[in-house]
Amino acid sequence: MQVHYRLSEFEKLPNAVATIGTFDGVHLGHQKILKSLTATAQLLKVPSVVITFWPHPRKVLQPKVGEIKILYTLPERIEMLSNFGIDHLIVIPFDVAFSKTTSEDFITKIIIETIGAHTLILGYDHRFGNNREGSFEYLKTNASRYGLRLIEISRQDIDEAAISSSRIRNAIAQSNMAIANQLLGHRFYITGKVVHGQMLGQKIGFPTANIQVAHSDKILPPDGVYAVWVTHEGKQYQGMMNIGYRPTVDGSTHHLEVHIMDFNENLYGKEIKISFEKKLRNEQRFESLDQLKTQLQHDKLAAHKALSHHEIL
Repeated sequence: MQVHYRLSEFEKLPNAVATIGTFDGVHLGHQKILKSLTATAQLLKVPSVVITFWPHPRKVLQPKVGEIKILYTLPERIEMLSNFGIDHLIVIPFDVAFSKTTSEDFITKIIIETIGAHTLILGYDHRFGNNREGSFEYLKTNASRYGLRLIEISRQDIDEAAISSSRIRNAIAQSNMAIANQLLGHRFYITGKVVHGQMLGQKIGFPTANIQVAHSDKILPPDGVYAVWVTHEGKQYQGMMNIGYRPTVDGSTHHLEVHIMDFNENLYGKEIKISFEKKLRNEQRFESLDQLKTQLQHDKLAAHKALSHHEIL
């Protein structure tokens, strides 16, 4: 998959199949659109093109209407999109000036003149252009004028399980990883760099990797202890993760730290991927490090049990 970060970087194609969306989560609904895109491109023997935006349009257009947390950062989203056999991904920098692009200009100047798409695939509810004026109905009315072939992914196809990025965010906010993972079609994950900590976990027999997440807008599950899968250099390991303030040993600074089972390598400065399976318990304060160690031993058994019932993905 070739990734283009500017429309000016893109060399117009003689013909292409394209789709448009933010694709935050690349959830099951998104996946139906992407699979239709690549299947249609293969049938017509033309390249497939995904057009997406960064930052999330709502961050630009509604910055004061509650803080929206993204499911996946742009690098994470690119990684997932690359698994669908897409030929080209165009990331359009989204700002106020671009938001004023009319639906007419978006179709004629970007979809047709810049990309060269003759077929456009859209979800039933997709809106585009200034003030979200463009819609599938608008395109259907003007298809012959544009010379576009249109394919609509119906509401039934996308919403069989009421899939939406908002519902997934709500499930994560409630620590309901089972629902979030079911709607995503994969385990929700975070990626981050391993940074130096106080090494307190090592002193009690539970060494942890302290994680620094690069993007402040990335959604995180609520504080607590979770059973997780940890991916490093293509290998997966069982683990348990603590999100919170470590009230027994600190209590003042928010941490993300993961204990990786059966692992003994230096990870400082390296990036790892942490996929969430299940919340085990809330974070709590213990009277001593010995009590904390005893609880961590119970947590490790609970994490191993939760992870052993599920296949590695």
